[in-house]
Amino acid sequence: MTIGVEWRDYDVMVVGSGGAGSHAARSASESGASVLVVSKDPVGCSDTKISEGIATVRESGTTDDTEDILSENLQMAGGNLPLKNITDAFAKDSKLAYDRYRQNGLRPGIDKARNAPQTLPLPMGGHNKRRSVGHKNAGIAFGHANWDAVVQGKKIDYLEDAWFLDLVTESASPEDANSQSRIVGGLIYDATRGLLVAVRTPAVVIASGGLSTLFFPKTDTMRGNTGDSYAVAYRAGAELIDMEQLQFLPFCLASPPSYEGLVCGEPVVASFLGVLRDKNKKVILDSVYMRTRAECASAIMHAVADGRGTPNGGAYLDMTANKRLPKSGPYFMRFLETSLPSAYRNARQALGKEAAKCDEAWEVRPAAHYHMGGVRVNADGASVAGKGNGQINKGIRGLYAAGQAMGGLFGANRLGSTSLTEGVVFGMRAGQSAATLAHENDSRIVEASFNSSIDEFRNRFGQQGNASVVSLRMDLQSKSWDCIGPIRTAEGLIKIDSLIEEWNGKLDEIHIPADPVWNQTFIDFIELRNMLETARLVSAAAQERDGSLGGHVRLDRPSISAFSQPYSTVVSNNSRELVVSRQKRPRSPLKRLLRYRILEDVKILGAKFLRLMPTAMLDKRLAKKYKSIMGDSGVAPEIMPGGAEGAVGEA
Repeated sequence: MTIGVEWRDYDVMVVGSGGAGSHAARSASESGASVLVVSKDPVGCSDTKISEGIATVRESGTTDDTEDILSENLQMAGGNLPLKNITDAFAKDSKLAYDRYRQNGLRPGIDKARNAPQTLPLPMGGHNKRRSVGHKNAGIAFGHANWDAVVQGKKIDYLEDAWFLDLVTESASPEDANSQSRIVGGLIYDATRGLLVAVRTPAVVIASGGLSTLFFPKTDTMRGNTGDSYAVAYRAGAELIDMEQLQFLPFCLASPPSYEGLVCGEPVVASFLGVLRDKNKKVILDSVYMRTRAECASAIMHAVADGRGTPNGGAYLDMTANKRLPKSGPYFMRFLETSLPSAYRNARQALGKEAAKCDEAWEVRPAAHYHMGGVRVNADGASVAGKGNGQINKGIRGLYAAGQAMGGLFGANRLGSTSLTEGVVFGMRAGQSAATLAHENDSRIVEASFNSSIDEFRNRFGQQGNASVVSLRMDLQSKSWDCIGPIRTAEGLIKIDSLIEEWNGKLDEIHIPADPVWNQTFIDFIELRNMLETARLVSAAAQERDGSLGGHVRLDRPSISAFSQPYSTVVSNNSRELVVSRQKRPRSPLKRLLRYRILEDVKILGAKFLRLMPTAMLDKRLAKKYKSIMGDSGVAPEIMPGGAEGAVGEA
């Protein structure tokens, strides 16, 4: 049976229906465009919906949180890799993004004293201001808001249980092979109807999530994160930046298997006296609540690499010192139980009552959570390429990216609670820009441009062979953790490249049934192909970044100094050859860098000083601190910190 082809026409197509995709679709429709949303899962069922439900909202916790302060916080935390025009856009639009969520039904807790959304009691790791707003129903509340954004929009159609296969492009000038490519559409596999859907459109917004399924089961995200965003953009010829920068949540469960990968805390959960210990109970990181996710994950995995890891390849998060103090201890427990309910429940159910009482340390291990690299874009989400910093250079005309699909915002480290906000900020910008381009577009889309893609995927149905797609995927996931996971070496990167080449050679040997309706093997094949492509991009960028920085930790290379010349890695597809290069980034003024480092060091020294105080004095002081952030009741707001948009895994 030959799979049929259905043709459709839209002004804008959006791939993905999470926070970024849903708001891209709504923004495009409000700009007068006809929109098609393509989603593997039911609309709104993304990492956002299983997230910890924390959003960054400028000025939510303090009135002196300016756009400049937030933008600089993102740049400094990201190792000067983030582009200022993109961090400025985030800082400017974060309040608007939160308002959009609320317009679609999101209900925050309200601080009655300030008549404002209730923020987390302490700044999340790496933030220099309290600006993270939590929600009682966590990511479910955000998922419902995203669903409303799509289904209540005008001129928005959507396909669920549909896999986006590839972008279709053509040269803007058939006579000039070097002219700018442009989007003419895309090809979709509609599993429930057993059809290929060919969509003619001048604008596509890629918002189909990250790549964390490369590391399953060591991830807290949805299984649909198979690197689709990066693979389809790369094959179309788009440039991608900082693909080596993956964020691993440091405090996830290592056991039992049914809970493996689930988040059980953030750096802030360790509170004032929490530390990380190796298997010998030696402290490997103190002042944990002040640290970024990258710092905590790096400390754990360095201990593992040194042979000092815990039985399940992690470290011990020891918060017992908080619990033991007679006056402040009860405050700490209420802080832990009520301000981080979802993560705390995971720990209690997986580790048992004694651990839940903090009478013993928790075994934790990093898990893949968020990808900070992605398609190279400008502040409106439009694809850019070439030399320069992304504001004026041409990429693929009509290609946009938002959410985890885009790079340039977080660089080497993403601050907790930013991703739920980011998805809306850049989803809205990309959707509006895509609609504007579609209205200006007067080029005729030729159906013949689709022929090679249609033939390629049609021929996969009924493909003969003996290779197992499931076995290949499991091998890739295991080796990805070893070679391009939280710690890397030159030897491991060379090894994964060799294996990827071998596995790619077996793609044509996978047996795929001919039945076009809900062909699971075909779906697995498509996702495996994208995962292999993405793993290759990560490895190539990791080899170009020859020192440790942020989410990229090299065991065999020194750390890159904050005062060195920053650069982004750029990977691109030149006539099917992978090309890697460096793009210099502006370095923050020395005075500003010094001020930032001094302030960070002062905070750490202050945390260290606390632990040196006499016990009675320390207890009294901490009780006062807890009371000041939790109120007279001694109960923290029912919200949970997060750091990756989504997930019992994202924030």
